[in-house]
Amino acid sequence: EKQDDWVKITSSDGYSFLVKRNVATISGTLKNMLSEDSSFKEAIANTCPISERAAVVEKVCEYMSFKAYYEGPGSKEGVDVNEFTERIPPEVALELLLAADYLEGVLNSFI
Repeated sequence: EKQDDWVKITSSDGYSFLVKRNVATISGTLKNMLSEDSSFKEAIANTCPISERAAVVEKVCEYMSFKAYYEGPGSKEGVDVNEFTERIPPEVALELLLAADYLEGVLNSFI
């Protein structure tokens, strides 16, 4: 199934992160980039560049995974959102908010 495919997300400083397609498509921007109905090069290559440094992209991927898991089917023990926010280093917080704005809805709970 296409949702189980892996997608590569690349940072501006050359790092790559592999995430499941259903995790990446939590972002409206990445969802549009990866749409099978488009002829975007990102959809063809299953690779999405994000113009942020790796430290920021890593946190974006971590949050998308966190959100996909806890919003997915099945019962899960509740995890306080503060558990995630406490792992955001202050030096990447502003960049993370800017990336979230670009990625449409990735970190809505923090904005």
